[in-house]
Amino acid sequence: MHQALCSLALTTLPFVPGPSFVSAWALQKCFSSSSYSSNSPLSKNDYHSNPGVLRHINPLIGTSGTSPNNNGGMIPSLSPPFGKTRWTPQTRENFISQCPYHDADRYIHGFQATHQPAIWMGESGQAVLSPGWGGVEPAFERRGLRFEKDGERSEVYVYEVVLDAETEGVNGKELMESFYSPVPGGGQVVPEDVREGANGRGSEGRRSSGGRIIKVSDLKAALTATSQVGHLRLDFINNSSSHSESSTFSGSPYVFIQATRQNWTGHVDIDSTRREISGSNPQRQDYALGPSRAPSFRGYFVSRFSEPFDSFGTTYNSSLVPNAKSGNGSHLGAYATFPPDTKRVEVRTGVSFVSVEQARRNLDIEIPDGTTFSETVESLKAAWLNPLSTIKISGVNKTSHSHSPLSIFYTALYHALQYPSDFSEPLSPHSTHPRTFYSGYTDTIHTTNDAYYQSWSIWDTYRAASSLLTLFAPSRVNSMMRSLLTIYSHSGRLPMWANVVETNIMISTHVDALLANALARGFTGFNISLAWEAVRKNAEEPPERDQELLFYDREPYTPAEARAGLSFYKEHGFVANDRWAESASRTLDYAFDDHAAAVVARAAGDEEAAKALEVRSQNYRSLWNGERGFMQARNANGSWAEVGMGWTEGDEWVYTFDVMHDVPGLISLFENSSSISPSLSPSPSSTPVPPPTSSPSFLTKLTSHFSSHHNDHTNEPSHHLPYLFTLAGRPSTSQTLIRSIAYDNYNNTPAGLSGNEDLGQMSAWYVFSALGFYPVDPVGEEYVVGSPFFGEVGWGIDGHELIISAPDAPTKPYVKSLKVDGVSVFRPVLTHSQIIGARRIEFEMAEEPQEWGSGRVW
Repeated sequence: MHQALCSLALTTLPFVPGPSFVSAWALQKCFSSSSYSSNSPLSKNDYHSNPGVLRHINPLIGTSGTSPNNNGGMIPSLSPPFGKTRWTPQTRENFISQCPYHDADRYIHGFQATHQPAIWMGESGQAVLSPGWGGVEPAFERRGLRFEKDGERSEVYVYEVVLDAETEGVNGKELMESFYSPVPGGGQVVPEDVREGANGRGSEGRRSSGGRIIKVSDLKAALTATSQVGHLRLDFINNSSSHSESSTFSGSPYVFIQATRQNWTGHVDIDSTRREISGSNPQRQDYALGPSRAPSFRGYFVSRFSEPFDSFGTTYNSSLVPNAKSGNGSHLGAYATFPPDTKRVEVRTGVSFVSVEQARRNLDIEIPDGTTFSETVESLKAAWLNPLSTIKISGVNKTSHSHSPLSIFYTALYHALQYPSDFSEPLSPHSTHPRTFYSGYTDTIHTTNDAYYQSWSIWDTYRAASSLLTLFAPSRVNSMMRSLLTIYSHSGRLPMWANVVETNIMISTHVDALLANALARGFTGFNISLAWEAVRKNAEEPPERDQELLFYDREPYTPAEARAGLSFYKEHGFVANDRWAESASRTLDYAFDDHAAAVVARAAGDEEAAKALEVRSQNYRSLWNGERGFMQARNANGSWAEVGMGWTEGDEWVYTFDVMHDVPGLISLFENSSSISPSLSPSPSSTPVPPPTSSPSFLTKLTSHFSSHHNDHTNEPSHHLPYLFTLAGRPSTSQTLIRSIAYDNYNNTPAGLSGNEDLGQMSAWYVFSALGFYPVDPVGEEYVVGSPFFGEVGWGIDGHELIISAPDAPTKPYVKSLKVDGVSVFRPVLTHSQIIGARRIEFEMAEEPQEWGSGRVW
């Protein structure tokens, strides 16, 4: 088995692409952030100097895919780490299952302030600025401007593009639905194919040769941002008589601002004296999900222009209302035109969830009048250099640009440091002064001396992304935990998937693991008693209407879900498949969450509750069908449910290994070959079986999982699986698989993520794996050792310098020995305290599989 796996896997970087990689590769053209021409004017701006390690980041990674599932779900966004608003070029209208940018598109319809945190979530309070010339075109279908890939440059600190002189409309194509989105409110099935955009709202293949065409100029657009403000620079260049930028522009430049979309009623105001257009909209595409309606929610904006208006007005659908200073309605917008000889217009747009006045305050604080575009770029550059420039990497494999390990690593860390988002807004320029934020749970405005983090994709990120933040953003962790408790105080429940408010998307209360993770790693700067109160409620109090609802995925207008089926689980040790949706996954997840809750209980001093929860954490055993050798859902009468029933984003193969908190106990199920009798006996797992001395049956099943192509790295339940070989005494097999998976699922192209990023989880797996360890149990402080990718990585943790040394790692995948500050480590595990306390972690690598770390490790 071991040799067979080694022969199938890829052992060094670079690898020969395996079968799964070849199929994806054949469909993709290799692009990168450096695809623009060296002669392009985009390469000549002074703010591109001294990018440091940011030159390795490619924001276009993850912007491609033919369906929501194989789409990375990323956009080339501009925002500082954990910023509230991301600014992006808009190539299609976004909604649940579709992002506002796709690498295959060749028309830009505007530059968007987006608050859509992931491809499966909806937009909230967006605004779009769309430049043009000649007659103002408000309609999305007609305002697109064509661009070529060699005229686009995407960096972490600025996005630049040359738009050609062509504005084309669609050939009278009607929308297929009355809604802008096929998922009104978030409570319906999402489309499977988004290559052209649902409802004909993508950008390719639908342009009519009979549309409006004006061939007079080029437009160079450059975009950068702060957390609350976007800074857009537009250069209008005449091509009709000369290629000189000094030529007179033919036609009137304009900027149109889309304030609302179809079915959302907003407002706009125009103040030509202040050169401002302001407005708001209540758009929240997830409005039907979860218990909170957030009825007063609005996204506000204030756009301030560098040039005086030549004319202005409002728009409704495609109709213009010249000279109107305000407007209310659906499909609402506003515009300003500028004199024909205008060569440059800059627009700074402050956004807010509090008020128009706060949006203006955000603008004045973060990018005040007189700030140059280059200064804003440098500010954003510095915001990203602060956490990333301390990470120094050497000993990197020579590869093609499309598979640059440095680009993949730094882009992964860039992705992982974007979320959760800080929704708090400044009340003054001083960082120590109070801040303000809108809470959809209380539907009121709050003042705080702390940050307020939202956008919590916890079912995804609890696995590794949360642990990554304890290493690379430790100064924020306590504040993040306090934000979780603020949500509990406001709503009575900790969040599951919070996007402005709770959406009830995904299952289980893995927020328990986030709090336990922080406590296990020594973060105690939050109210631990309140944390235990909130976690205990998750563990003990079923959701409202628990006996009535299925709590299926995206079931609309449900109360706070928490642990659906908990009323049955507490009594019988499992969630009944014929009573609740996704029951088998829930059972396994609840057992893990009981384990997490025990950690919080013990930190709060409740030892009795901790012991009871530890017993309950063994409930995963109630799904073990020893006759089949798989976990299997059970019905309320105790019988086995139909094979294949009850899983969440996975199947029986991956979920059979989904016992991250008790791998020895899981192995014992295989080695004892005992089947739990289908019955209603309470907690059949209350007496754990001692771990076996060997694990051949477990290893055989785990090997079959990989060799039979059941492993699906595009979804999170599989992420810890390659590390299980190490915990079963075969670390060299883990080391082989880790590198193979990394190569097959990550590259430096728009198709560089095999699945949805999911707020940093896909990238966190890569970062940890590249460093040489991974948190299989995301509650404990242990990391399982894998196979480091680089010869040396050094970074500072709270001012403490650490070097991870692995000479020859680029070409030698197997660990021969490991030392921490000169002390040998024989067990393939590192602890969090070891990592943050060490000065040097030294791997000795080898070309062939080694015996180091083999044998029992629990």
